[in-house]
Order: sequence, then structure tokens, then C-alpha cells
Amino acid sequence: MTSLPTTFDVALPEELRAPVDAELERARAEDVAQRVWAKDPTLWGGDADTPELANRLGWLDAAGKVDVDELEAYAHELTEDGFKDAVVLGMGGSSLAPEVFARSFEARCLNLHVLDSTDADAIAAVEARTSPDTTVYVVSTKSGGTIETRSLADHFWSAKPDGRHFVAITDPGSSLEELARERGFRRTFLADPDIGGRYSALSPFGLVPAALMGAPLQALIDGAAVAEEACAGDDPAGGNSGLWLGAALGALAKAGRDKLTFVVTGSIASFGLWAEQLVAESTGKHGRGILPVADEPLGAPEEYGDDRVFVHLRGEGDEPLRTHHPVVSLPVRGPEDLGRIFFFAEFATAVAGWSLELNPFDQPNVQEAKDNTSRALDERAEEPFAEPADALRTLLHGAAPPAYVAIMAYAPPSAELDAAAAELRAAIRVATKATTTFGYGPRFLHSTGQYHKGGAPTGRFLQLVSDAAQDAEIPDRPFTFEQLKRAQAVGDLRTLRSHDLPAERIQLKGHPAAAVRALAEELR
Repeated sequence: MTSLPTTFDVALPEELRAPVDAELERARAEDVAQRVWAKDPTLWGGDADTPELANRLGWLDAAGKVDVDELEAYAHELTEDGFKDAVVLGMGGSSLAPEVFARSFEARCLNLHVLDSTDADAIAAVEARTSPDTTVYVVSTKSGGTIETRSLADHFWSAKPDGRHFVAITDPGSSLEELARERGFRRTFLADPDIGGRYSALSPFGLVPAALMGAPLQALIDGAAVAEEACAGDDPAGGNSGLWLGAALGALAKAGRDKLTFVVTGSIASFGLWAEQLVAESTGKHGRGILPVADEPLGAPEEYGDDRVFVHLRGEGDEPLRTHHPVVSLPVRGPEDLGRIFFFAEFATAVAGWSLELNPFDQPNVQEAKDNTSRALDERAEEPFAEPADALRTLLHGAAPPAYVAIMAYAPPSAELDAAAAELRAAIRVATKATTTFGYGPRFLHSTGQYHKGGAPTGRFLQLVSDAAQDAEIPDRPFTFEQLKRAQAVGDLRTLRSHDLPAERIQLKGHPAAAVRALAEELR
């Protein structure tokens, strides 16, 4: 092995060292690092006119444009005005970095809540934890027209029609900027339009919510600057760790190791939520890519197939990951290190796009499910549910690596349901050795949903649908939140099946977590 990095630990089986070395040498020969920093669209097979390519590289210097003093002063202003809570209304790139910040840091200013669900129970849970009189609603969407975000904004506006309680984060010229002007929002933060949603963690989409909760912005930005410097050189072994990881992950994926499994513990355990979208939407297209796997319970080495590569974000005191599969072990220093890790992951993912000959900044299959959702809404369409035992038997028959099983829950997010899903995932892996993923709808439609339709056609899909105890209205819309949720589920199911992908649908009856545990027991 001639090109081991100097900034983190790597364990590769002997047979995988040659293809990784060859890809690292190719990266050096093609000046990949220099061309990323030069924002050269030809690196990914396009030109200056290629949609969502040349104009999607603003993330490279986004952190340096942040006015820390201004954001911290604004958070202080809100607390002085009596606000206690901030609720982010967003999807995908507008919600996932704030969710990681909310889970990783203790609130020092406002309590930060993230609502990226159309489940009426999830909406009711946020309403129960906050008071409209002391809450600022952060409406966050790059395009301005995301149906989930605008529906949530209108719902909370109907409860508190006072612009002083609303903040917008969006691109210049979007319909949300106009709405904020019409309704007198107390502040509109405009982001760089040359940053795609999943690369926006270190832009206003991520850092405004972080500031509102009192996260240490300067530490996050300083960490990003460290990563920028580390990713600036030409030599992957000599210090450009982002170049090394991106090229290596591309080479491993082409060698069949395309299930990128994150092992993260401690205060940044939620990092995988954000990384899922970054990797899946960036690389899962044209029938290939890298499938990110987050929050899967660890098992014995023999439970895994030969399609795995592990990335271990290793905190102080964490034991090394011992397995015969490829492992990249990255040292992390707690949540203040998130800025460095975010940028490092973004750079590595962009390089992986080069390796796999993909545009890492577009998402060609996302619109498909949106169109099918619209049709399902217009038709008030439904799809039949299968009996749980029959669905599991049908879906898992013959399942084995390189197949993966995606569990998609249209249910209110909760720690209890997360734990139940982990039990089901472990049971599936024991039975099949297949990789498993878990996501909440409609969140995953803006995340791993791109990989589901555009990546390697090896997925098997289990859709779980739970009915809310009480529906919630969307002002001036001919449908409710539960009707929207059901249409999104139906639209996605039809999209998967139109790609000839196996997909089963189960109704979760009673408490969602108990119903999922019953599925795990059925499988065992």
C-alpha cells in the first residue's frame, strides 16, 4: 500500500489495496484537487452550461462568508424579546444540518426544534412542546416552493399570523422571499444560490438555526477552515485527506464495496442523518453509486456481506472497530468539530462523484416521486396493504448481498420508533446479511430517495404507514396533512414499482413502535 493518509487510520484487505492505489494515482494525475478548487465543471463531465454543476460549488468558501457577530447578536435579540423556542420548518438540506446541531449541542439561547414531517402527530407534538407566543418559526427552503415547507408555514401562520414570529431562509428571488415581504417576516436571510441544498450545512441554512440555539459558531467555522486547508493539496497521502477518502470510496464502490456504513457514537451520533442525504443524492444515479448506511446496529463481522466499507467517526475513548471489512477511522473531538467534519465530507463526496463519473450536485430522480405525489393527491389514490407476514416473506425471499433493504416509515419520528426499527434491521441482517437503511417519510424523499430510484437497482423496499390520531388542516389547500402524507407514500411506492423494484406496504396498527417490534419478532 503506497498511499495511506497521514491524518486518519485505514484498514484495507489486501485485495482492495491495488484498486484504491490506482484511483489515488489517477486523482493525482488528473489534478482533481486543483480542479475542484478551480470550480472546473469538466471534472464531472460537464461545462459551464450544465444545469446544477458549474453553479453548485459555492460551498467551497461558504463558511468564510458568515458574519458570526451578526448571527449571535440576532439570537440575543430574540431572547431579549421573550422568545424561548425556534421551530425550523424545512426539508432535506434545510432541515438535516439543523437537526444534527439540535441533537449535538445543549441550547444556550432558544430551544431548537426541527419539523420536517407531514405526519399530523409529529406536528401536534411540536405544538404541544411550544407556545406560539414565545416561538419564532424559521421557514427554510432554497427554492421557496417546497410543498411540505410551505404547507407547514401556512399551518403555523394560521395559529400565529404575526410576521414578528417568522424568519425566512431562502435563495434570492424565491417565492418565499416574496411571501416574507408580503407577511412582514421579522428577518429574511438570503443564501448563496450557488450552493445546493445538501451542501448547505455551513451556509445560512445550517448556521442560522445553529446561532439561534447558541451553538459555538466560531468553533464550527474555524473547524471548516482547517478542513479547507487540509483539502487544498495535490497529494492524497501527504495530507489531502478529503481527496484520499473520496477517491478511495469511489474505487471501493467500483470494486463492489458500495455500502458506506457510518459508525458514530457520543454527542455527534446524529451525524449520519445529514451524511445520508449528502452521499445518497450526490452519488446515487445512473444505476450506480454509494449507499450511505446510518444508525444500523453493529453486528458480528460474519453478519455482513462483502459489499461493506465502514467509516468510524471515533471519539476519545472509543474502541477501534474490529472487522475484516475495510475501515476508515477518523478522529473527532466532539460537536465543536462538526464544521470540520461537514466540509471534509462534502469535499470527499464531490471527489467520489468524479471517481464514479457522476454529477454530484444534481438529483435527477427526485422530481419523479414529486410528480407521482401530485397525481395521487389529485386522484385521492390509495394502494392496498399487505399482511405483515406475507410482506416480509415476499420481500426477503432470496435477499442477500449486494441487495439492501430500505425501511421507510410514514409515521411520527420518535426515539422509541428508532429503537424498534433498529431491532427490525438487526433481525433482517441476521436472516439475510443484507444491508438495511431506515428513514422517515417524507424526509427520506429529499435524501436517500434519490439513491432508491437512481442508484444500483438492488434495493428492496418496506413501506410502513401509520395513521395519526387526529388530522391537521393546511390553510387554502384542498387536502390535509394526513392526505398529503398518504399521497407521498403512494407516489413513492408507485415510483419504486415503475422501476421494477420490489416494494411492499404494511399498515402499522396501534402504537407504531410496538407494531414495528412485532414485525421484528415475526421475522425472528
